[in-house]
Amino acid sequence: MVQVFGDAIRKNEWESLAQPLWRAEQIRSMEERWAAREGLPLYVLMERAGAALCNYACHHWPESRNWWIFVGPGNNGGDGYILARLARRLGLEPLVIACRAPDLLRGDARRAAEEWLAAGGGVMMAEELAQAPLPSPDLVIDALLGTGVQLPLSLSMTKIVATINGLNAPVLAVDLPSGLNADTGRAMGALVRATRTLTFIGIKQGMLTADGVDGVGHLDWDPLGVTVEDGVTPAAWRIDYPRLKALLPPRARSAHKGRHGRVLLVGGNLGMQGAILLAGQACLRAGAGLVRLCQPPDAPPASLVQPELMGCPDGMDEAWASVRVLGPGLGQDEWARAQFDRLIATPDPLVLDADGLNWLAQAPRHQDNWVLTPHPGEAARLLGCTIAEVEGDRFAAVSRLQRRYGGVVLLKGAGSLISDGRHISLCDEGNPGMASGGMGDLLSGIIAALLAQGWPAGTAARLGAVIHGEAADLAAAEGERGMLASDLLPWIRRLVNPTL
Repeated sequence: MVQVFGDAIRKNEWESLAQPLWRAEQIRSMEERWAAREGLPLYVLMERAGAALCNYACHHWPESRNWWIFVGPGNNGGDGYILARLARRLGLEPLVIACRAPDLLRGDARRAAEEWLAAGGGVMMAEELAQAPLPSPDLVIDALLGTGVQLPLSLSMTKIVATINGLNAPVLAVDLPSGLNADTGRAMGALVRATRTLTFIGIKQGMLTADGVDGVGHLDWDPLGVTVEDGVTPAAWRIDYPRLKALLPPRARSAHKGRHGRVLLVGGNLGMQGAILLAGQACLRAGAGLVRLCQPPDAPPASLVQPELMGCPDGMDEAWASVRVLGPGLGQDEWARAQFDRLIATPDPLVLDADGLNWLAQAPRHQDNWVLTPHPGEAARLLGCTIAEVEGDRFAAVSRLQRRYGGVVLLKGAGSLISDGRHISLCDEGNPGMASGGMGDLLSGIIAALLAQGWPAGTAARLGAVIHGEAADLAAAEGERGMLASDLLPWIRRLVNPTL
């Protein structure tokens, strides 16, 4: 989704492969420090942004001539005015549509508007657009609002956004689509749905999660010549399979199953046996040495479906397992409660999902040996809040979960977030085809297999997320609608062997 130009900040192995993400205030601070170091006005960056936009638009829509450029009252609008001036110089036909008159602007935005007017350009006010008989645009540029959106959009701005979304033309968003909160990824009422977004200086963390994934479209980044100073810590890190697959080296030729861990998965209660089966199959396909399933006594043996999955007979030594998974299809009955009470205090690595998390919400505790993988509903129960509050700021939610419960937390959803208490990683791989039963069970199995093979919990969670998302993207080649969790299994095996 993101085309990248530039080097990641190198601190440790996975960070050297990840891409930094930023909050809006960090971007503003970078701009100010850059201007101070270089002894240049910030207007230089506005000029660079306008030039970058012009080149970008001409490259991606070379046949377009009739550009409608919607400009706002701040610096985002200033970028639009400079773009219009450069486009006019190229012989194109930009129409500037403003939500505020140029003589009411301030600072660099006013300067950019005045230079556009001095070059012979004109401005149409947004409220006049409906009455003007105009040819349809070939390209629409959204330069209304930048990174400072913190409150719901006004009624007038909401109408302009609706106009942009209703035009039958591609939309290029300047820096980020108008209406998007750059830090949380939430739409502040209305949201421009861009075809492409060209963002500047650095990628804002909210662009890749929550509503950002619907508004941004294809995302590209231009740093405008601004480099990050040493010692500046990103707000989060973007990860994906192409970046992290280097963490999956080939096995030693002397490898045997005893070196790659023994995983015990507990769940698969009545009516939910498929959940534990999927988790077990994913665990095997991700490379665990041996896998057992612990289910209620009357559950049919999983070996009837997958011969390599062993059962868990009464009296089996619990010390057999090096990693445990609690939750897929666990249920809420007395058997499930007994399993939770038995396994929750284990000192070995533990993955909690599904009903394992629901039991934890009823008996909260803090441990550092586990990986928790809640979806927003489970996260809300764990935090004692609403789903809307979780989704309103997913970064804050994953941080709260990690502080309260410890270990590593993977908050699933559009733009899954992983927090280990020191860093937040964002995986934006995956697709809407994953909105079907069993997908989370696969993720639990993958993470458990990686833990069993020796990866630390944080790395196992990050690798698990990108393998899971990449497998779904590969499986979706045959269509997102109707995609099943089991469709991902062949791809999981392929992805844990990146040298093939």
